[in-house]
Amino acid sequence: MPNVPVKTVLGSAALFVGSGAYAFGIEPAFRLRVQRYALTPPGWPEGLSLRIAAIADIHIGEPYMPLSRVAEIVAETNALAPDLVVLFGDYVAGHRFTTRAIGMAELAPELAGLRAPLGVYAILGNHDWWDDPAAQQAGRGPIVAARALKAAGLPVLENEAVRLTKGGRPFWLLGLGDQIALLQRGRKRHRGVDDLPGTLAQVTDDAPAILLAHEPEIFPEVPHRVALTLSGHTHGGQVRLLGWSPLVPSRYGNRYAYGHVVEDGRHLVVSGGLGTSILPVRLGVPPEIVLVDLGRQPDAVRPSGSA
Repeated sequence: MPNVPVKTVLGSAALFVGSGAYAFGIEPAFRLRVQRYALTPPGWPEGLSLRIAAIADIHIGEPYMPLSRVAEIVAETNALAPDLVVLFGDYVAGHRFTTRAIGMAELAPELAGLRAPLGVYAILGNHDWWDDPAAQQAGRGPIVAARALKAAGLPVLENEAVRLTKGGRPFWLLGLGDQIALLQRGRKRHRGVDDLPGTLAQVTDDAPAILLAHEPEIFPEVPHRVALTLSGHTHGGQVRLLGWSPLVPSRYGNRYAYGHVVEDGRHLVVSGGLGTSILPVRLGVPPEIVLVDLGRQPDAVRPSGSA
C-alpha cells in the first residue's frame, strides 16, 4: 500500500463528511432554485407565448418540507408571474425520516394560494396512490390526495383534457393518470391507471397539446401531436454529478432522469422536483421550481439560477 500523506487523508475525510452534511442537511432543506427553459416545439403556433410554472414532488413532512417551506415555494412561484401553474403529484412524504407527518388536509390549502391567469391544474403521483390503503384495496380512486386538492379548489386531471386559451389562442392541457399507481404481487409489481389513448381522444381540434405525466416513462409512446410533455418523479436521481445520476427510478436510467430531452423532434422536460424519496438526500440537483417559456427564444429569458 503506498504511503499517503496524513494531510491528504484528513482532507479527503473532511471533504467526504462535509459533502454528506451538505447532501443531507443543506441542499434538500434550504436550497431552492428556478430552473428555466425556453423552447418552441415543432408546429407551435407563431405568436403564442406561454409561461408555465411547474411544481413537482413536494413530499410534504417535517423537518425537510414543512408547511412554511411550501409557503415559500408558493410565493416564489407566484412571483414568476406564470400564465399557468401545473402540479406533478407526489404531494405526500416519500420516506420515513419525518419528525411530523403532514397530511393533504393541511397541504392542499397552502397550494390553493398559487395564482395564474389560466389556472392551477394538478395530476397525481405514485406516492399519492400508495399512501391510500383504501384505494389500493379497491383498485381505484378517488384517492385522498385528489379529494383534498379538489376541496381546496384545485382541479385534478386524471386521463382528462381541458382546452384553454391565451389571447384568443387555444391550446390543450392533458393530465395522465399515474403509471404505477396500484401495488400488486407477482412479477409485475405495479399497475397503472393511465390511459394515454383515451386522453388524446378528448382533443377535438388541431390546437397544440401539452401533456402532464408524473413519470416520464410514457414519453416513448407520446405522439408528435403533443407539443411538450412535462414530468417529475425522478428527482433528477437526487444525486447528480457531471450530468449523470447513479440511481434513477426508471427503467430508462439516465435517459429521462432530468432536464430538457428531445427525441425525434418531440420535447420532454423532467423536473428535479422539490422533496426527497427513500432517503432525505440531494447532491448536485437542488430543489427547483421549473419555469417553461413556450414560443420564446432562449435569449429572451434570463439564465437559471438560485432563487
